Amino acid sequence: MGEEPLAQGIERFAAYLRNERRYSPATLANYTRSLRQLCEFLETQGVTHWREVRGDQIQAFIAKTHRAGLSPGSLRDRLSAYRSFYRWLAREGEAASNPAIGVRSPKALRKLPQVLDVDEVSALLDFPANDPESVRDHALFELLYSSGLRVSELTSVRWCDLDMAEGLIRVTGKGRKTRIVPVGSKARTALQCLREQDRPGADDPLVRGRLGKPLTPGAVRARLKRRAKDQGVWKRVYPHLLRHSCASHVLESSGDLRAVQELLGHADIGTTQIYTHLDFQHLARVYDAAHPRARRK
Repeated sequence: MGEEPLAQGIERFAAYLRNERRYSPATLANYTRSLRQLCEFLETQGVTHWREVRGDQIQAFIAKTHRAGLSPGSLRDRLSAYRSFYRWLAREGEAASNPAIGVRSPKALRKLPQVLDVDEVSALLDFPANDPESVRDHALFELLYSSGLRVSELTSVRWCDLDMAEGLIRVTGKGRKTRIVPVGSKARTALQCLREQDRPGADDPLVRGRLGKPLTPGAVRARLKRRAKDQGVWKRVYPHLLRHSCASHVLESSGDLRAVQELLGHADIGTTQIYTHLDFQHLARVYDAAHPRARRK
């Protein structure tokens, strides 16, 4: 591997993720940064090749970064990057074992996602769409909530991905995985108004700015924040809040966790199960308010 086996290994792994696995630029940057920081630490330990690394060295690095203030969630992401890297090294014949397998990150208190209730969603979305900008905002916000999209999925979708007749849209999520999700009637009506206004081509982005270019995720966040303020919704409103709200409302009405998992595109149902905790929280509030034996004197 030349004079810098540690650094060169990272660069070759990054090329593999970029060219073969088609990782997003953001994920690729996170993996590369995490591995380079581990590399710097290992060099201070006298390590010259990845096959020399021991589990206790990785554990020591995780402990060091935790003491420096890195959150348990970020540490878990780092360990995931290290395990993936060593699986690749094993396939390349450059490591016989995976020293990151037995390393654990500190446990984090699981934070429940914030959601809007149905009345708050109505207050946010029920605004008059009587000019080009409000027509556009109405369509994209209705779609975010209706289909539980990530903002990156919304900004990358094209008109040819939308089947208005069937009420379906094809989106590309994390890991370049494609899924088809339903689009509600109110979102379809809003999208039809947007189509009549913009007269787009099939390959045009669904969400465009004034100059016809795709809106960035940051622009969507800014528009949603401004619209929430105009509508008198004083919670902190952001695109992922609409995704959380969609999932919570569907689960609350259906009780079908697998369907919500498919809607959101979660690879692991454990990720989706966070919404069951929200459902139980709602049940607890209703119980405390309604059950005669639950009320405190």
